Amino acid sequence: MSRVRVHNFSVSLDGFGTGEGQSAEAPFGHAGSRLHEWFFLTRTFRAMQGKEGGTAGVDEAMAGAWRAGIGAEIMGRNKFGPQRGPWQDHEWKGWWGPNPPFHTPVFVLTHHPRPSVEMEGGTVFHFVEADPAEALRQAREAAGGLDVRIGGGPSTVRAFLEADLIDELHVVVVPIVLGRGVRLWDGLDGLEDRFRIESVTTPSGVTHVTMSRT
Repeated sequence: MSRVRVHNFSVSLDGFGTGEGQSAEAPFGHAGSRLHEWFFLTRTFRAMQGKEGGTAGVDEAMAGAWRAGIGAEIMGRNKFGPQRGPWQDHEWKGWWGPNPPFHTPVFVLTHHPRPSVEMEGGTVFHFVEADPAEALRQAREAAGGLDVRIGGGPSTVRAFLEADLIDELHVVVVPIVLGRGVRLWDGLDGLEDRFRIESVTTPSGVTHVTMSRT
């Protein structure tokens, strides 16, 4: 069976995966870009922007593993956009422009389904009201035997961890303190018992923690 994976998920020292006050101008709220600056410097990110160069080393090796073998993604509505409640703006098609980086079916979890949106490069956003198990069933069907990536945000990753549906989890601990926002680890006491855990700290100052199902 295909695996369920999380990649490049950044959290602060106090466990927040995003800041408070998300808006169209501030996708991660008051955290700004601080959780992801390590990623923005990598060759993987620069290639997504159509640019050359970028850092190599461990940060690049970890960043670049996010795409291989992925056939579908599941994300929460707050990763797709800042709107809440019934959709007011169907023209909003995500933060990523006309050619999002996913290039697979993407299942957006929402209490307000809407018609699917087809983008350039093979990305198709499907808006589904489903619990983690049902969303994973749909994503696996669309993935054609390849793996499914859980893209975030923290509430979505936490829900899949609570349901014990994640096989591989890559968390990047960034040496900042946010103080408020949405935490990843709440209610997940004893999570480490399910996984084999390894970590490495890189010159950028972040610590890559990889958790693989035992």
